[in-house]
Amino acid sequence: MIDIHPDQARTLAAIVALGSFEAAASHLSVTASAVSQRVRALEVAVGRPVLKRTRPVELTPHGHAVVRFARQLDMLSADLAEELQPGAQPSLARLTLVINSDSLHTWALPGLAAVAGKVQLEILREDQDYSLDLLRSGAAAAAITTTAKAAPGCSSRRLGVMRYLPVCTPDFAARWFPAGALADTLAEAPVIVFDRKDDLQDRYLRGVSRKALQPPRHYVPAAHEFGEAIRWGMGWGLLPEIEVSEELKRRTLVSLDPAAHVDVPLHWQQWRHGSAALDEVAAAIQAAARPLR
Repeated sequence: MIDIHPDQARTLAAIVALGSFEAAASHLSVTASAVSQRVRALEVAVGRPVLKRTRPVELTPHGHAVVRFARQLDMLSADLAEELQPGAQPSLARLTLVINSDSLHTWALPGLAAVAGKVQLEILREDQDYSLDLLRSGAAAAAITTTAKAAPGCSSRRLGVMRYLPVCTPDFAARWFPAGALADTLAEAPVIVFDRKDDLQDRYLRGVSRKALQPPRHYVPAAHEFGEAIRWGMGWGLLPEIEVSEELKRRTLVSLDPAAHVDVPLHWQQWRHGSAALDEVAAAIQAAARPLR
């Protein structure tokens, strides 16, 4: 059995959070030599290096596991303090979550608002296809992801399916798609893309044509502005059904193809050994996700 001393784990977490041994030493009110000794002792206990001594430092896979342990330990310590001193004014737990922009923009924020008085939240915005990297590294305690299989040390629960529809303004459709959204016209019509990680529009295009289509692209990396770019007629793009359903009824936006859609399954993954605060946030997210398919 590997015996990890809490001070060693917390020291490693401080090094990663602050970027250097010296900054960690100042934060922990110890000498830089003491920080180095703790890291060496930790690596002896683990039997492998826990970080790469670069600038800034980088964690090894074993280092990620230790940092995750340190942050879980802090959450459990907060739970224990509240249980041992029930009459004391509890300090608000700090939790870091990874949530994609569209979920934040459409359904997740009301759920988080419901628990905002009980926890301090840091929300990292990342595409749902990449959010697990931050969870595995220990940078976040929970994440919304497309991956159903639980990451090491985590639990996973299904939230639902976010359906995206290819839409544009009526004027844009009249100009570019008078005969419908055909492969030839889709290859020429400007498209709005969130950023270079965003694959949604290309997923739709691959369903229309067997050959790769490369239309002109506008990159707009913010959920509100992405939708506004489509509404201003800069191009077409995929927006969440729960965001545009009323606009489609009013025909201020139209679908390129009423039968077309791209479905993105969403899952909530969190540290298995979390805390009461993390479980409360998870329950709030689960409730907020009810409008999903």
